[in-house]
Amino acid sequence: MKKYYIGVDIGTTSTKAVIFEKNGNPVVAKYSAYNLYSPNATISEQQPHEIFSAVLTSIKQAIAASEISPNQIALIAFSCAMHSILAVDKTGEPLTNSITWADRRAYNYAINIQNSHQIYSRTGAFVNAASPFCKLLWLKNEQPEIFANAHKFISIKEYVFYRLFGEYVVDYSIAAASGMFNMSTLNWDFDLLVTLGISPNKLSQIVPTTFVMEEMSEEHAQFMGISPKTPVVIGSTDGTLSNLGVNAIDNGVVAITVGTSAAIRTVVSQPFTDSLARTFCYPLTEKHWVIGGALNGAGVSLQWFCNNFCESELEISKATSQDVYEILTEKAEKIAPGADGLFFHPSLAGERNPLKAINMRGSFWGLDLHHTKSHLIRAVLEGVIFNLCTILSVIEENVTSEITQVQATGGFARSVLWRQIMADILGKKIVVPQSFESSCLGAVVLGQVALNEISDISAVANMVGKTHEHTPNPQNFEQYKKIIPIYLQLYKIFLEEYANIKAVI
Repeated sequence: MKKYYIGVDIGTTSTKAVIFEKNGNPVVAKYSAYNLYSPNATISEQQPHEIFSAVLTSIKQAIAASEISPNQIALIAFSCAMHSILAVDKTGEPLTNSITWADRRAYNYAINIQNSHQIYSRTGAFVNAASPFCKLLWLKNEQPEIFANAHKFISIKEYVFYRLFGEYVVDYSIAAASGMFNMSTLNWDFDLLVTLGISPNKLSQIVPTTFVMEEMSEEHAQFMGISPKTPVVIGSTDGTLSNLGVNAIDNGVVAITVGTSAAIRTVVSQPFTDSLARTFCYPLTEKHWVIGGALNGAGVSLQWFCNNFCESELEISKATSQDVYEILTEKAEKIAPGADGLFFHPSLAGERNPLKAINMRGSFWGLDLHHTKSHLIRAVLEGVIFNLCTILSVIEENVTSEITQVQATGGFARSVLWRQIMADILGKKIVVPQSFESSCLGAVVLGQVALNEISDISAVANMVGKTHEHTPNPQNFEQYKKIIPIYLQLYKIFLEEYANIKAVI
């Protein structure tokens, strides 16, 4: 009897359920969307019941579309977005919405923590507004009644598992993303719990990412069309599993995702923290730790430029059905590397890593009368990749193996020009993996390890093909090598000046 494997990714805007064959071939994928509640710029919440319903619905629809029987499902394994937190009462009912990573209400509490570097060195997590630790400080001070009455403080993934199994468990990686996980003990950090004034029983039991649960709620299993005895593997976070799902787990390989924002990650064999707190560190397994950083300024910059300055290109796109971004990159392709001395800093929404520069802004620098819209587009494309260099250089400082290959994914990967610009600026071979829904595939691979169907996560190498490959153009690489130091120097100067602007405007 043929077996099938379901990977589920609980994301920021939707939950995805993907059914795979054992060799990683996708069979069917279903998505179930939900709302993000953001009544002002600082609030970003989701309704826990909506997300749980989306989990059940996406799995049910995937199984129905595939027409497989319950006894063919070998396992279900989970991926989830990081940094969510909610309070629940003794019956498991939410006292708050799920406060997402994008919520900014804890900002003032984060910047006022005096020993943030010590916390980072123990936890591998940044002390910032996204951190659930900082969110709990905010909740304790701003909504003390809810904080005092809470039975547990949990992530959205823990809420889903409680609804399915009636137990409060959290995997190493989600726990690490909370900012309260001690990397040395693989348990909650005692000093941080003292700071919050809570005991460990206010949080879930921490388990390995390969932890297997069975005996699901009969009602929910029946709704999804599965057996309640189906093994469910708790899995990890979306970022760590994305590395696994694109086969970026070996020495010398990094994963770069460029969508609205961007992230760069590589895998090391033991916990690591940067002396200047420029990279995060989250466990995938006890022997695989993912380090890296995230950037706000990526695809959103091109989207911003398009929406505000490309009315004619948008009209052409509408009339011809050609993707507007293809039209923009065709214009940029006519411009030489370096955009004739025009620089773009893409930090339109502040910046996260490596400098955690919340006051950073975007800018064009070096404008001349001969510059055209095509030059500006080229500068935007290059600026996003220059920005990636700020984190990649930190990673290269701190790993023992030379970074030789980039596994690149995200919306930018559809552009031949942008992929080649990445290869030329970074000086690395760029490979676009063929893997389908990398976090879901990563969850399935981790699940197969948990059930001893494969011996090691390295088996993913046989499941991931490639669709595109680019090597650096030597002439372009040499040109960009001269430009990068100027870009980085401007970045540092602008960072100081934008802080001054923030003080007066």
